[in-house]
Amino acid sequence: MMIRKTIGLDLGTDTTQIYLEGKGIILNEPSIVAFNNRTNRVVAHGSEAKKMLSRTPSHISAIRPVVHGVIADFDMAKEMTQRSLRSEGIPKSFVTRMVVSVPTNLTEVERKSVEDLLKESGAGTVYLVEQPLAAALGSRLDIHYPTAYLIVDMGAGTTDMAIISMNGIVVSRRLKIAGDFLNQEIMRAVRDEMKLNIGEPTAEEIKLSAGSAVPMGERLEVLVRGRDVVSGLPKELTVKDTQVRSWLARPLKSVVEALKDLIEVAPPELVGDVYKNGVYLCGGGSLLRGVHQLFEKELGVAVWTVDEPLTSIARGTGLITEHLDQYKSLLNNFSSLKLEKM
Repeated sequence: MMIRKTIGLDLGTDTTQIYLEGKGIILNEPSIVAFNNRTNRVVAHGSEAKKMLSRTPSHISAIRPVVHGVIADFDMAKEMTQRSLRSEGIPKSFVTRMVVSVPTNLTEVERKSVEDLLKESGAGTVYLVEQPLAAALGSRLDIHYPTAYLIVDMGAGTTDMAIISMNGIVVSRRLKIAGDFLNQEIMRAVRDEMKLNIGEPTAEEIKLSAGSAVPMGERLEVLVRGRDVVSGLPKELTVKDTQVRSWLARPLKSVVEALKDLIEVAPPELVGDVYKNGVYLCGGGSLLRGVHQLFEKELGVAVWTVDEPLTSIARGTGLITEHLDQYKSLLNNFSSLKLEKM
């Protein structure tokens, strides 16, 4: 047993990632819990629970305890976190310090909920860092200089965008338009236009296989199966990339408009820095085909997708755990200019 360990945690809507000081990312599991309603017991979490999503009998519920980046079900989130922290490769210790990433513009109650959750899960000390800051650190951007970087973290539950300078967030915005929202748009459109009911896993497959933000050089299509709205019987259809692109156009336009609003309220000198340095994308949404081309066209600045965008936030919290004294000024500091949430 260790005397003390320091853990970096990205408790995301879609995945939970744990970084152990000196070891790197040692856990990357879906943020899903399968719960038996008859016995009031958790039967699975992580990858095992994800296999059950939309496929469980009535007495078992596969749920996401974290919705839009905030804790929606405290008890299930605590159970999931405790199980994750007991995973193989995470040693026991007398003292546990945690650095956890949180979305921008959280309320005091939402931040307190995260702290309580982790303290009840075994943490002695909890440090909070906003996700764009963690993503910038994980992407090795020199945010301690007096120059601005615009970070866009397109996750599953939220899209967090922030202009960062001198180790702090100058302006930020959080949208609930993110990966899960795009899946819901696909589910709705397939039901309304193609008269086929599909589940969220199928919508995710459509987005990954045929989704794009702008026309691509190749034609993409995917075969999907579901329940016919009219007959109620099983049915198979082909979905083309042109259809998916039209379904995703409206929510992606909302993200672009939010980015423009963010830039409009930023100090002019920092906007000049953003033009020089470009925009940096991370999170699962950044992997949507053509999304950086769309942003480049709409904003008129260079747009980059960071290396390993799915783990940039976890790596950022990990960097803080490795140099906690150096980065303590970044933690539990939420004084940025906040724009209205959507």
